[in-house]
Order: sequence, then structure tokens, then C-alpha cells
Amino acid sequence: MRQFLLPDLGEGLEEAEIVAWHVTEGDQVVADQPLLSVETDKAVVELPSPISGRIARLFGAKGDLVKVGTPLVEFAEGPRADTGTVVGELREEHKSKAPPRVEPAAGPIRILPAVRALAHKLDVDLNLVQGGGPDGTITRADVERAARSLTEAGPAEPLRGMRRAMAQRMAAAHAEVVSASVTEEADIGDWGPGEDVTIRLVRAIAAASRAEPSLNAWYSARAGERRPAKRVDVGIAVDTEGGLIVPVLRNVGERDARDLRAGLDRMRADAAARSIPAEELRGATITLSNFGMIGGRFANLVIVPPQVAIIGAGRIGERVVALNAQPAVRRVLPLSLTFDHRVVTGGEAARFLVALKADLELPA
Repeated sequence: MRQFLLPDLGEGLEEAEIVAWHVTEGDQVVADQPLLSVETDKAVVELPSPISGRIARLFGAKGDLVKVGTPLVEFAEGPRADTGTVVGELREEHKSKAPPRVEPAAGPIRILPAVRALAHKLDVDLNLVQGGGPDGTITRADVERAARSLTEAGPAEPLRGMRRAMAQRMAAAHAEVVSASVTEEADIGDWGPGEDVTIRLVRAIAAASRAEPSLNAWYSARAGERRPAKRVDVGIAVDTEGGLIVPVLRNVGERDARDLRAGLDRMRADAAARSIPAEELRGATITLSNFGMIGGRFANLVIVPPQVAIIGAGRIGERVVALNAQPAVRRVLPLSLTFDHRVVTGGEAARFLVALKADLELPA
């Protein structure tokens, strides 16, 4: 017997959700035939068979979360075939014990047995209850209040796919990065009608990266090394129904506006359809979040390592500004720059933001 394991799908992902099986037990399959589809934090991926043979057993059902390296398919027969496909390891069947589940250490919850029993009866997680008794003791009233709140809130929805991975990555980023933010407003009153806001922002990021290259870089905390990037590959945050996805617009400093818009339109369509190739989600050197298309002016954004900076663009509006020493109503674009203060100085961030603003304020 040989087993096909869930492969490493890149970007440090530890698990995936089974979306659909394309085969059943007893089927005869050929190499490269799709076996199943799994959902990662970014896309739905089809996993092909690495060999030809008969399927003896399928592991997992639709909706199950499976860890990288766990069995998905067991083959009853069929020779190995080197198809060049990057898939999970095929190995001879052997019994192994799953690693023991490590439960988080219990906090110092003070609670009487009767109250604990009530919490079990009402299906209340005591870790989410704030004790209102002496010295933080959890009382019956605390548990009953929590139960009422849960009832009013409705059923819990487990995080899956993109949202689950997003929660894990944001928590990891918050724990690692020392972030700081600076803000500015760009006067865009001289823009022509129908100016492409996102493409102007992308081109301005390229200009700012030339003026202050230190923010277009990667940082390895483990090695203590900063690696400046030679070209500007901008991650574009795209809001989808399933969560946030960040495809990468490559080499933006060497492309014209029409080419950038065509590339961005294609990426957005692929992101919405969850069909974007995995390689287009990797390798951003800096990120843009144009959240002003939805709402908001300024933001403290989250940097995802190894990047060291993210730019936010807020909602465009009219402001009274000084123009030729006289007050004037002008269109302005709010800008937010969040940077990793471990490797980027405040002066470097300010110079980058000044260059970004200057490029955006050009008429065309």
C-alpha cells in the first residue's frame, strides 16, 4: 500500500480544507488525474494523482481540515510514476502514532464545582467568562449572563480557509512586528477627469521606493538581516467575500499605466473566482491597501513579514487647503504608511511618504 499525503502548498501553510473529492474508493486512476480540491487561505487548489493505480481508501470528508503531511489517499496497486508534479510524499504503509495534542495551559480561573457544572450544562466556555465575584471568582450570575449573550449572538461560526489563515497570520504579525505609522494628505486637485486612482498609487509607490529604497525590502528577524529589493513588486489587498487576498503586481516601476491596469484587472478577477495561481500570491516587497474605495480616511495597518511597510489610501474628499497663500477647496487623498520600526527609521518613513505625496500631486 502507498499513501498520498497532503503536500506543502507553500507560504508556510500548515493545513487545508477539503472542498470536494473527484474520485471514490475503488476507482482506477491515472497519473495527473485530479483526486480532490482543497482550500487554502488564498485559493482552491486541485491535487493530482502522482501515480496510476486503484484507490483503496480515502481519508477525510468534505469540510474536514487536514494537516500538511497527513494521508489523503491510499493506493492498492500501481507503479510509481515520476510525473514532475509537486505533490505529497508516497510512502509505504507503516503505523505511526499521531503527535499528542497539546492543550493550552489553563488560566487561573476561580470557580466552584457547582458553577463549573452549570457552565457545562449551558455550553459556556469558562475561558471567555470574566469573573465578577471576589478576587475574580466566576459566579453563577457570570455564567448565566454569558449564556444569554451567546444566545443573543447566535451560533458560532468556525473560521475556515482564508479567514482562519488570516487570523493566524495577523496574530503572528502582531506578535513579531514593531509597527509605527505616519499619515499625510496628497492634494490631487490637478488630476484630470477619470484618473485611475489605484494605478496612480502603484506608480507613486515605485517612485517613493526609488527615492527611499529602505522600505521596499524584506527583513529576517531570525538572521537579523534586511534584504533591499531591486524591483518593486506591490501586493494589492483585494477584499473578497471569503476574506482578504493579496495578489502581487510585479515590477511596477518598469510598466506603463495600461499594462498595470490590465494586470490588476486580471488579478482581481482571478482573486474573486478563487482561481489565482499560488505563485501570484508570493514575493511582494511592499503592500498597498486602497481601503478608501470602501470608506475611512486613515488606518494603522498590519505588516506581514518579511515585508517592512504597507501603504494605505483613504477615501478621497474635498478639503480647504492653502493654495498660493489663499484658501481653496481641493480634492485630497489621505495616506497612511505603517512601517516596521525594527529596521525602518522614522526619517526613512517620512522621506518615503514625502516622495509618495509628491508623485501623487503631479497632474499626470
